[in-house]
Amino acid sequence: QVQLVESGGGLVQPGGSLRLSCVGSGFNFNRNTMSWYRHAPGKERELVAFEIRAGGSTNYADSVKGRFTISRDNAKNTVYLQMNSLKPEDTAMYYCKATWPIQSWGQGTQVTVSS
Repeated sequence: QVQLVESGGGLVQPGGSLRLSCVGSGFNFNRNTMSWYRHAPGKERELVAFEIRAGGSTNYADSVKGRFTISRDNAKNTVYLQMNSLKPEDTAMYYCKATWPIQSWGQGTQVTVSS
């Protein structure tokens, strides 16, 4: 059974940092493209970042380039999203997704950026 479990969300002040984690199980994590999405109230769901397989290329939404970094630890079947210089507009529910070839969503973790 494919499972993704996110953690690391919370409340942070503008300019602060958070690191989200997503642990995958039930599939070949190393071979899977992994992504982070976010969904804020009243907005469409947004693809934030993805990494094509282990050690593959990465890509970011323009809104987070230079501030967010996606990475993975294959020994731990974990993908991370390091978020720096956070802004109030980064407030959203963040979801991990196993994108290809296996497709599955995590349950989400809330990130709130507010003073």
